Amino acid sequence: MRNLFAFIYRFRAFLVFLLLEVLCIFLIVRYNTYQGAAFFNSANRYVGQVLDFQSGITDYFRLTDINQTLASENAALRQELMQFRLATEIDSTATLDTTYFAPTDSSLALPYHLKASRVINNSVRRMNNYLTIAKGTADGIQPGMGVVSPHGVVGRIKTVSERYATVTSLLHSQMLISAKLQKDNTFGTIKWQGGDYRTALLDYIPLHVKPEKGDTVVTSGFNTVFPEGIMVGTISSIEQEPDKSFYTIGVKLSVDFAQLSYVYVVENTYKQERDSLEQNTGIITDEQ
Repeated sequence: MRNLFAFIYRFRAFLVFLLLEVLCIFLIVRYNTYQGAAFFNSANRYVGQVLDFQSGITDYFRLTDINQTLASENAALRQELMQFRLATEIDSTATLDTTYFAPTDSSLALPYHLKASRVINNSVRRMNNYLTIAKGTADGIQPGMGVVSPHGVVGRIKTVSERYATVTSLLHSQMLISAKLQKDNTFGTIKWQGGDYRTALLDYIPLHVKPEKGDTVVTSGFNTVFPEGIMVGTISSIEQEPDKSFYTIGVKLSVDFAQLSYVYVVENTYKQERDSLEQNTGIITDEQ
């Protein structure tokens, strides 16, 4: 306290001058219309700049929450889109009315639900690549569920803990995806051979089919993991080898695995019923 009084006493003349200056500015602004308007316009501009900067800083630290919210909203919208696609594929003889989308109508209920999640670990340079996502059993994630991104197929859930899950990436030597040519529904199998993480092979397309570069490849829907029509990629190369009865087709993957941030886990509510029936019938498939 003594030092404070000593400081004030030492600089008393300057402080009195400063106080009088402030008082003069106040009187000028208060009792002169032009000067007052100019002052407040300038003050508002600088205050606005400060508030804008503060808002930018605040928004930056809220980006994680904002991205999670947007991802959840996108998941809901994509689920509605899938439901719309299902509606267009229903037998045209079905009666469609305002209760068409009612969840109690089991014959028309959408079996797939999407859950948005953040990618917290990823690899693309190995022969067998995996991802880790920030959702687990606490969020309803189970092994075997499909994983997609806004651009297409990503992989399949492998192991799950309470808060995290690992995903077998499409960039895995043992990962097979049942796919088809969108233009004529000819189905085959997508398999990654290693090397370029942007390219995979589409096998088992017979020679009587006429695929072309640029043709779209989507999921076939012949399994309980991925819905039908999810983007896989586009044909980038076609080879016809003389000793084979199928084409060797290169596919440029629609997903850039090196830039994955958010993905959607696909839950098929009918999966257990269908898998149980096919296993009891003796139907075995290697495609995922």
